[in-house]
Amino acid sequence: MNNTRTIAYFCMEIGHRPEMPTYAGGLGVLAGDTLRSAADLRLPMVAVSLLHRKGYFRQILDRNGGQQEAAVKWALEDFVKETPARTSVVLEGRTVHVRAWTFPLRGTGDHPIPVYLLDTNLEENSEWDRSLSDFLYGGDAHFRLCQEVVLGLAGVRVLRQLGYRSIERFHMNEGHAALLGVELLQERLREVPGDAVPGDAIEAVKKLCVFTTHTPVPAGHDVFPGEQARRILEPRVVTVLERLGCLDGSLNMTHLALKLSHAVNAVSQRHAEVSRKLLGTDRVEGITNGVHAPTWVGPKLAQLYDRYLSGWRADAFVLREALKIPKHELWSAHVHAKLHLLDYVSRTTGVVMDRDVFTIGFARRAAAYKRAALLFDSIERVRRLHKSIGPIQIVYAGKAHPSDQGAKEIIRSVHHAMETLRGEIAVCYLADYDMTTCALMTAGVDVWLNTPKPPLEASGTSGMKAAMNGVPSLSVLDGWWVEGCIENVTGWGLGAEDGDGDISTGRAQTAAALYDKLEYIILPMFYHERDRYVDVMRHAIAINGPHFSTRRMVLQYATRMYYS
Repeated sequence: MNNTRTIAYFCMEIGHRPEMPTYAGGLGVLAGDTLRSAADLRLPMVAVSLLHRKGYFRQILDRNGGQQEAAVKWALEDFVKETPARTSVVLEGRTVHVRAWTFPLRGTGDHPIPVYLLDTNLEENSEWDRSLSDFLYGGDAHFRLCQEVVLGLAGVRVLRQLGYRSIERFHMNEGHAALLGVELLQERLREVPGDAVPGDAIEAVKKLCVFTTHTPVPAGHDVFPGEQARRILEPRVVTVLERLGCLDGSLNMTHLALKLSHAVNAVSQRHAEVSRKLLGTDRVEGITNGVHAPTWVGPKLAQLYDRYLSGWRADAFVLREALKIPKHELWSAHVHAKLHLLDYVSRTTGVVMDRDVFTIGFARRAAAYKRAALLFDSIERVRRLHKSIGPIQIVYAGKAHPSDQGAKEIIRSVHHAMETLRGEIAVCYLADYDMTTCALMTAGVDVWLNTPKPPLEASGTSGMKAAMNGVPSLSVLDGWWVEGCIENVTGWGLGAEDGDGDISTGRAQTAAALYDKLEYIILPMFYHERDRYVDVMRHAIAINGPHFSTRRMVLQYATRMYYS
């Protein structure tokens, strides 16, 4: 029996290490950081996800920025071990068998969090069913709902098979796992005759479940047509959903998760405000995301922290003492990280960049609301900055979802700007953005750029990683940056709040503010007042580093969600 594990964390993706393609982006990387900090804090946690034998996809870019996708090959036996657990789910009337693989995820200490990855690639399954654990976010809505059945229903059943009988909290990290609540309800209904769903059974399940919503973007909330859900799900599950009022015209996984959770949180304070309006409930509180400092601080900077900030690896709060790091030593460590990034740029793209040139970093999933190409709205203004104020160079990265043609066009537009500026300004686009590339960029650029259309940025964590490395942000005031920006101290904000707390969103207005901040404040400071610039770097570490850590975040989950 595994009765010592009392928190079960469910997420469709978990970013453990670059060689394991079990993540697509921010959600999975955050999940990995969450579990690392849970391990550091020795929380009694276990995690469940899918195996993703072929990953999300490997991004291949042609010279014009056209994206092609390829399956990721990885030797899973090198990283995970098969468990004896076997269970099954019913999809469209047929039985689909599920097994689980496991690996221990650790933080800085020796306390492991067991992670179980569900797999349908078994001989007794059909070829199509065997593919359900192949690709992360692959296929159409039909494929996605089948995957979410495996995660939610089979996930709980696998834990029971493995002896986890005393779990006190089930954490649904995004709505993909919402069906776990239905399985918990079914466990209580097996002794109830007929199709009744007593209110006390619903309340008992709600006490067990907590839910984190990660996006205000409609596409981030899975909604499946009612007819499709009824066809895929087993009759007993359909009956339970109908009695819950969650299968009237469609199956909305976010609404299901809300229905079966006693506590709900958004991932920044601004996102909580937006989510309360979007979801029509005042139950949503804000627990702002963080990052696992020891994972993301670059090697040279980590050595510097070891000398001046004793204990920072175990407790990111120690980073508040970063102001005592000598400026010249911080700058030297930063240049070291910058050289590593520029070497990687040269080796992978052939673009040669200069260590002394101000380097802008932008790496995001290529979604329309993130406005990756906004920096190039006025090529002439960019040229003017480069020639009259101080030279700039720009490093881009980010994948587009395979079916998102608009996002693919954004990548092509960035490449078009690259070609327009060829021979004048060095610009590169790093293909196949992953945890390795992220670590290089967030440590090695001079400023971290983020230009989403508010209020669509739920949180964002790459800017937090940059801050841990002393890289200030230049970002639209949305998501976490509303909390993290102290103008000219930790970085620079774009946009101004009106009296109602809304932020100016016009693209032209944002682009103009971006150029003005670069021309009149940031570039002159970088080139002519380097001491002041390094002060901003130190304050990014000292002020944002301690707060925007998963240690703080997980402690808040523990006190507000798990043990409340």
